[in-house]
Amino acid sequence: MSWGTELWDQFDNLDKHTQWGIDFLEKYAKFVKERIEIEQNYAKQLRNLVKKYCPKRSPKDEEPRFTSCIAFFNILNELNDYAGQREVVAEEMGHRVYGELMRYSHDLKTERKMHLQEGRKAQQYLDMCWKQMDNSKKKFERECREAEKAQQSYERLDNDTNATKADVEKAKQQLNLRTHMADENKNEYAAQLQNFNGEQHKHYYIVIPQIYKQLQEMDERRTIKLSECYKGFADSERKVIPIISKCLEGMILAAKSVDEHRDSQLVIDCFKSGFEPPGDFPFEDYSQNIYRTISDGTISTPKQEGMRIDTKTTVGKAKGKLWLFGKKPKPQSPPLTPTSLYTSSTPNGSQYPIFSIEPVHYCMSDIKTGKPRIPSFRSLKRGWSVKMGPALEDFSHLPPEQRRKKLQQRIDELNRELQKETDQKDALIKMKDVYEKNPQMGDPSSLQPKLTETMSNMDRLRMEIHKNEAWLSEVEGKVAARSDRRHSSDINHLVTQGRESPEGSYTDDANQEVRGPPQQHAHPNEFDDEFEDDDPLPAIGHCKAIYPFDGHNEGTLAMKEGEILYIIEEDKGDGWTRARRHNGEEGYVPTSYIDVTLEKNSKGS
Repeated sequence: MSWGTELWDQFDNLDKHTQWGIDFLEKYAKFVKERIEIEQNYAKQLRNLVKKYCPKRSPKDEEPRFTSCIAFFNILNELNDYAGQREVVAEEMGHRVYGELMRYSHDLKTERKMHLQEGRKAQQYLDMCWKQMDNSKKKFERECREAEKAQQSYERLDNDTNATKADVEKAKQQLNLRTHMADENKNEYAAQLQNFNGEQHKHYYIVIPQIYKQLQEMDERRTIKLSECYKGFADSERKVIPIISKCLEGMILAAKSVDEHRDSQLVIDCFKSGFEPPGDFPFEDYSQNIYRTISDGTISTPKQEGMRIDTKTTVGKAKGKLWLFGKKPKPQSPPLTPTSLYTSSTPNGSQYPIFSIEPVHYCMSDIKTGKPRIPSFRSLKRGWSVKMGPALEDFSHLPPEQRRKKLQQRIDELNRELQKETDQKDALIKMKDVYEKNPQMGDPSSLQPKLTETMSNMDRLRMEIHKNEAWLSEVEGKVAARSDRRHSSDINHLVTQGRESPEGSYTDDANQEVRGPPQQHAHPNEFDDEFEDDDPLPAIGHCKAIYPFDGHNEGTLAMKEGEILYIIEEDKGDGWTRARRHNGEEGYVPTSYIDVTLEKNSKGS
């Protein structure tokens, strides 16, 4: 199957077909180009979408990292990777398919033009041979007719008796000349005919088949190139399918990582204040004057057993019944004896309860001078007032739990900075040792200012860490104390619930029916003092100062050589020990300045 033998006479159609093939190639290249633009625009839109919904946060932003949010951010990252794969597809198509098609189309046009020119030249040469042969044929035909005319003229004169001999001879010479010319043209025509036949045979059996074979091979290569481009078009997409599958798997894993319980715990950690819920409102007995009137005038006899206490008015605890933060209750007067309650009798011998004036006096005094023992109201009010102002260094404007988290974060940051400064100090010391051993490398004294600055920064960071750790210890101690107090308060609330005193209020003791009045000499700010003050830390050993220490910085404790101090907190690895004087003054001293003796029984308490 060859175009040269089968289509020897279809030069024009082959010209059209090859042109159609190149046009189809360029059409497919245009299709690939538009597909590349679609992929690029798709990837660009995906990236813009990811950029639009990605969180724009600074490193210090403390937005709650809920698992649902983290999963969404992971999905956005996977989608961004997916967009990158679409860009890879577009790039692969542009390099492997579109670019190759455009280069091949240019080469194909050049090759087709060359082959067609060769075919046209061969056809022109064959036409030229045919014209030469045709001209020689016509010339031979014309000379033959002239020779025939000369022969007829010679025969006519030769048969004419009237013709002269000279006319006959002239006619004979003319005949001979025409005959000779006819023979020459005959030979020339024969030669031209033989030459044309040879060229025609060569044209149709050698030249044209060779040219058409080249055109056929060119067209087949174009078809093969299209097939390769089709495959490359699909391979560009197939290569990224594994990575796209990983992106989709990452999205599925992100969806599975959502934990509703962890999110709920994050909400607690984020908004927990550390305050206790408000306690029960105290019962305020406004019937004191009624009982006093009954006691003085003995107008009527109330029924002991028939008296019912309205549960709506007695749901609260008696004033001062429970100490909300676990502190021991104030001293109470001994309970009244049953005989002191029944001080009068009716004519028929029945007795009824009469309260003396002293308990009423104490109750009224308690109502007038006592403060509502609801620490959360007071703390909330204080926290609100501080929040209105600027933030404080110790975060005391925050609730206890949030304050603890902030302090812990600051301590972690300071420890990281201290570690950096320590590494820098070690590097400077090593460099200084190298300079001392090899003076030609540098001057060791040039590193001393930087080393001094680093040491100063380390001291400053240690002081900051100590200060924040002290605040953190204070917060953690208060939170733990409040938790214990709340637990004890809940237990007491369960024990005392349902028991009533004769006055309609609850009592503290299960064996006590009437609570005695609070002591009058109790200071009105006693609750605040007990709420604010914490017990001092216990001593875990003692130490003796080997060297004097000035203690100018905040939080340090000055000491003299030979002075004996109590140890209340060991060195945590930063070179400082917390100590206390006999007069109660506390602070940090350098561990290297003291000789420490720890008590085995007290260590770690």
